[in-house]
Amino acid sequence: MTGDAQAAVAALNLRFLLDYPREAARRMESMPAREVSALLADQPVHALVPVWHSLATDVEQAVFTELPEQRAVELLAELEPSRSAALLNRLEDEAREHYKRLLSPQVASEIRTLMQYSPASAGQLMDPRVLAFRGDLTAQEALARLRQTKRRGLRELYLVDDDGRLDGRVYIQDLALADSDEPLSRIARKISVAVQDTAPREEVVEKMQQDAVTDLPVIDFDGRLVGVIRQAKLASAVQQETTLDIQTMVGASRDERALSTATFAVVKRLPWLQINLLTAFLAASVVGLFESTIAKYTALAVLLPVVAGQSGNAGAQALAVTMRGLVLREISLRHWPKVVFKEVNVGLMNGLAVAATTALGVYVWSQSFGLVLVIAAAMVISMVAAGFAGALVPITLQRFGQDPAQSSSIILTTVTDVVGFFSFLGIATLFSSLL
Repeated sequence: MTGDAQAAVAALNLRFLLDYPREAARRMESMPAREVSALLADQPVHALVPVWHSLATDVEQAVFTELPEQRAVELLAELEPSRSAALLNRLEDEAREHYKRLLSPQVASEIRTLMQYSPASAGQLMDPRVLAFRGDLTAQEALARLRQTKRRGLRELYLVDDDGRLDGRVYIQDLALADSDEPLSRIARKISVAVQDTAPREEVVEKMQQDAVTDLPVIDFDGRLVGVIRQAKLASAVQQETTLDIQTMVGASRDERALSTATFAVVKRLPWLQINLLTAFLAASVVGLFESTIAKYTALAVLLPVVAGQSGNAGAQALAVTMRGLVLREISLRHWPKVVFKEVNVGLMNGLAVAATTALGVYVWSQSFGLVLVIAAAMVISMVAAGFAGALVPITLQRFGQDPAQSSSIILTTVTDVVGFFSFLGIATLFSSLL
C-alpha cells in the first residue's frame, strides 16, 4: 500500500472513530486485541476517548495492555479520572503501579485518590475485574469472549447498556443451555439489588441479608458497573460488621460512637472546639474595628446577626452539596472551577432575592433608605462569598490531603462571619451619611 493510500485509510478510520464511536467499539470487540491496539496507536488520543467509553471492560483491558506505553499513558490522562481509575484497578498490581509512575504527578494523585476507597466501603470489598456484556450479543459470541478471558469460577455475567450502566444479569447455566444465536437480552434476568461503590459496609450487609444474594454488583454514581462483591467477601463483611457492632456497644471503636466514653468524646471534640473559639475571636475582632459606627447607629447591632445568619446558611448549603459530590465521586479536583462558578451564581441569585425581602422588612421597621441600601448590598456580597467558600473549602482541603468533613464547617463559619460582618459594617461606615 502506497503512502497516499495509507494516509487515506488513516483519515477514514479517524472520521469513523469520531463520528460513530459506538459502532467502532462494536467492531473492535470482534477483533483481536493486538489488531485493535495497532489501529488505535496511529490515531490521535482525543479520537480514542469516545470509542473507549463504549468498549466492553474485558476488551478495554486487553487492548490497553497491548497499546504502546506512551499512548497508554496519554489515554489515561485524557480519560475522565473515574474511568482511568476503574481501568487501572483491573490491572495486576505491578502493571498498575508502573502506569501510575509514568503519569504526571497531578493526574496520578487524582487517579490514586479515586482508587483509594474507604476500608469499610463497597469499593474496597469489590472485585473490579468484572465481565460486562451487551444484550444484543449472541450466546455463541458471549461464550467465545469467555473462553478468551479464561476466567473460571463465574456464576453469572452482567449486561450493560451502551453507556456502561448496569442492565441485567445472565446465569452461566442459562447461557450454556441457550441456542447459539439467541441474544443475551432474552435470557437475562433483572437486577434485584446493587450497591454504590461508596456505600458503607453496613449497607452491603443489609442488602445481602434482605435479598440473599451470592454476588452483589457494584455501581458508581452514574449507574455504571465498576465491580462485583463475591460471596466470600460478602460473608467476610457480615462477620466484620457483627464484630464492629459488638465493639461499638462497649465503646471500643477508634471513631467516636454513641456508646463511646465521655473521655474519648472529649479527646475527639475538644481540639476542634478550641480552634472554633479562636476563629470566633477573629470574627469578633472584625466587629471591634467598627465599634464607633455601631455605637453611633445602634440599629446596625440589631441587624448584624441577620447578615451573618443568612450567609452561614447559604454557605452550609453549598458545603453540603460539594461534600456529597466529593463523597459520591460525582466531582473530582479538576471540576473545581465549574463547581465554584455554579455556587457563586447560586449565591448571587439567592442573595438578590433574599436582599429584596430583607430590604422590604428593614424599610418597614426603620423607614431608612440608607439602612436598606447597606443591608441589601451586604447581603448579596456575603451570600456570594458564602457560596464561593462553601464550594472551594472542601475541595482545597481534599487537594492537600486533609479530611474535608473534619474542618470544613469551622473554616466556612469563619469566612461567612468575617465577610458578613466586614461587608455590612464596612458599607455602613462608607455610607454613614445616608443612615
